[in-house]
Formats: sequence, structure tokens, C-alpha cells
Amino acid sequence: MIYEEIATGQAEGTYLAHSLKSRSGRLGKGHKITVQDINDLLAENIKQVTSIRMEEGDVHEDQAAAQLGNVISGHGVAPSKAFTGRCNIHSTIHGLLSVIPREIDALNSVDEAITLATLAPYSVVYPGQLVATVKIIPLAASAQTLAVAQQKSRLCAHPFVPHKIGLILTQLPQTKDSVLEKTLNVVNQRLKNCGNKVHTTLKVRHKDLAIANAIKTLKTENHDLVLIFGASAIVDRQDALPSGLVLAGGAITHFGMPVDPGNLLLLGEHSGTAVIGLPGCARSPKLNGFDWVLQRVLAKIPVTKKDITAMGCGGLLSEITTRPQPREKMTSEHIPQRPKITALLLAAGQSRRMGTKNKLLQDWNGKPLVKWVADSLGHSSVNQTIVVTGHEADQVRDCLSELDLEFVHNPDFEDGLSTSLIKGLMAVPADSDAVLICLGDMPSITNKQLNTLINAYDPDNAAAICIPTFEGKRGNPVLWNRDFIPEMMTIKGDSGARHLLGIYAGDVYEVPMSNTAILSDIDTPEALQALRNDPLND
Repeated sequence: MIYEEIATGQAEGTYLAHSLKSRSGRLGKGHKITVQDINDLLAENIKQVTSIRMEEGDVHEDQAAAQLGNVISGHGVAPSKAFTGRCNIHSTIHGLLSVIPREIDALNSVDEAITLATLAPYSVVYPGQLVATVKIIPLAASAQTLAVAQQKSRLCAHPFVPHKIGLILTQLPQTKDSVLEKTLNVVNQRLKNCGNKVHTTLKVRHKDLAIANAIKTLKTENHDLVLIFGASAIVDRQDALPSGLVLAGGAITHFGMPVDPGNLLLLGEHSGTAVIGLPGCARSPKLNGFDWVLQRVLAKIPVTKKDITAMGCGGLLSEITTRPQPREKMTSEHIPQRPKITALLLAAGQSRRMGTKNKLLQDWNGKPLVKWVADSLGHSSVNQTIVVTGHEADQVRDCLSELDLEFVHNPDFEDGLSTSLIKGLMAVPADSDAVLICLGDMPSITNKQLNTLINAYDPDNAAAICIPTFEGKRGNPVLWNRDFIPEMMTIKGDSGARHLLGIYAGDVYEVPMSNTAILSDIDTPEALQALRNDPLND
């Protein structure tokens, strides 16, 4: 590429290095200059432009990004049309993303002009989710280096495959039925998140012979995955679960894993069927090492001893309350970190009940309704706010442009609230502990109320879903532990995720509020006028 400042009249066929405004509108960086552009620029008295002239062997940024995106996209993923030197790659299935870090590193080391960013290896992905992006840094890349980069890596996504799954629950004399029932529900939820379910449940004594007979029964009935949840944790290869597997004719692949929580996991097999002894932490819906193994098995990705021992980097999934040891003095370094909360501000609706006006843009006490909500979020303890736009997206973005927000556009907003919710959930960072679902038409919500809701969040103590109430009536916003995101991603139409509150009643914690702000959404002209007339809102 030849980067130079040249006379405007000589710029035909070159590419703008910087954006310019002409008589006919804005000309973006990388725009190929035409005769009409030259006339418009000269009419604006722009006599020189900084441009880039392609040399032999140069590939324009869009063409280069498209080529690389197409070549590295394997099964389960697909590239989109390249723009401004970027080609986004999306998943086409519900499953696990397969990327090899050393291959990504090799591609990114070919030339500084060529970059590839992806989600983490083995991330759970959904149809339409952004999983990787190719970006050409300058306005062109060398055809030679592009050819080298195309040989370095390939991205794939493996779909979750339905399995016939058997669950063995062992019992000790003191084991309560309620514990077994909760265990079954949690396991089923994990499986549902991966497109599966428990087919057969067997309850047996916590003895190796009973476990062996149960494994044989499930194998005889052609189950292709066996899960065993012991009444007590596995402490050694000679314990009841490993011994039962060997007694049944199976083999231990590996015991233990460098993932915490999840250390005491048993991986084995019987006649080609995977057998997994679950760690005790799997009774909680919170992410643990079992999830990492289960997801790969359900996606038909082999899990070996080497795979498990390689999980240590990034395997510290959460702080454990028993650390430090009781004899140690608690210091600021030992104080558990606050959970990371991502807020989703849904601002995509068409406001049909408001008539011809977009309710979110209507003024109240000097600023649009949606900005009141965004400001409250900005002054709360949420870590970040993602705004989902749709109807009149540009106007919504403009009125929030001064705030530190991220934006995601939902082109399918006309298909209902669920499409906006799913679009927003796709953008929630992988390290977020929970997501706060906020509506853009509730301007009376305060940062104090939001913090009260966030402070109540405690997924390990039956507060994985926090919902505000006033005099017993439930309102919005609702705070959800991230473990519910996969099921929330499956909703359809113009409904939210409220039906899950009934399904997971044991995880719902009601948080009383002192006023009706959590119940007050502004859907109609009458509601807006009432808000403006209320002296308490001045």
C-alpha cells in the first residue's frame, strides 16, 4: 500500500485513509473515491486528501476479511458479510465451540495486519451467537501473508447430541428424599441446558455391589451415558463409586480434576459408554468442573485423562468460604469479591399502546424515560449495562450517547420481547455472575432499589433469582443467576422469562421494596400523564 497525501483531482480509484464530509454526505475510511466524490470534495474546497493506493499483491480489507473468515469457518459456524475490514463468525448450532489456542496464536503471529479473536475454547454457543471476529487492521493485507494465515486455524462448533442417560443416586440411612429430589432436578436442568434429559433414575444403597448392579442394568438397557451421584463424596479410587464401576466390568479413566469446585470427579467407561461420578458440588446449579466434562461428552467430544489434567489454567471457578483457614487472620486480601452483575436494558419495543410516539423517548422532568433508567443503573453497583435497541434505534442511542453503555441491536424486535432478551443475553460476558433484566419504561426505579436487589443475590442460599415486591406483588427488574441463561435463551414470542419463576420456585428470593416504582411501567399516554401529574415525582 502507498499511503500519501495527494491532490483531490488525482485521487480517483484510491481509498480514503480518514473519513471526510462532502456535499453528498460522509465518506468513510476505506471508501473508494469516485469522480463524483472528487467533484463533491472540490465543491467543499477540499483540495487534498490522505489516501491509500493499492499495490500489486494487496487485498482490500473487506475482501481479505471475507476470504479469511470463509476459509477458517468449519462445521457449526458461518461467516457474515465483511464490512470495514471485519468478518464476524456466528454459530449455527447449540453446542460447544472448538478452538485450539495455539492455532489462534499462530494465525495472529503471521502478520500484524491480520487478527482473529474468538470466544474461549469449549464455550457453550447458540444459533446466531457471535463466536469469532476477523479484523484486518490496515486498509489492505498482503495476499501472501493472507494465504499463510488461512492455513493456521479452523473454527468449528459441535452440536449437543441427544443421549439415553441413566442416573444412579446412592443412599445412606440418613439420606433425605428431598435431597435426592433436588439432586435429580439440578442434574436434569444441566442436561436440559445441553438438549438432553435423564431417561432412567435408579436409587441404590451406597455400596460398591449395589452400584455395580445398577451400572449393569443401565448398560443392558442400552444407556449411552451413566451418571452416578454418591450420597457422600468420593475420597479414593477404592471408594464405593470407583469400586462399583470396576466391579461392573468398567474402567477408571481418571479420578480427580484440577478444577475447583469439582475436584472429586470420577471419569470412567464401561464397554465404550462414558461413566461419570459427580462431585458433591454438582448438587448446586453453580458452574463447576462437572459441567466442563458433561458438556464435552454430550457434544461427542472425547474427554481423556490428558484433557482433564489440562483444565487447571482457568480452573479456579470461585472462591471457597472456608479459605483462608480459620487460624489465619482475615485481611482485605481475603475478602470475597462482589459478584459481577451485568444489566440488560431492554429498549427495543415499538410502543404500540403509546400510539405514534416512542414511549422511551418521551420527556419527564427534563430527560427521556429510558435515560432515567440508564442513569439509575449507572449509579448502581452493576458492573456494566448493555442496551438492546430495535425500534428507532438511532434515536435511543442518541439520547443515551453521553453514558458509559454498550449497545446491541435487535433487527427482529417486531417478533416480540423474547428476541430482544435473547439478543441481550448473547452479549452477556462469560465472567458475569448474574444478569439484571431491566425495562426501559420504568423511570421511577432508583439506584438504591437496584442495589437492594443486587445485595440480596446469594445463589448458594436459595437466592439465585431475586425479584422485587411491593405489598406482596412482584415487579421488575429481576436479577437472574447466569445458570438460568441457557433456558432463558429458548423462550419465544412476546413473553419474558417469568414462567421460569414457577419452575424454580426454590431459587426465588422476594425482595420487599418501599414503593410502587417496581410496578410502574409507562405503556400508555394516560400512564405518562399520570407520571407527570404526580407531585411525588417532582
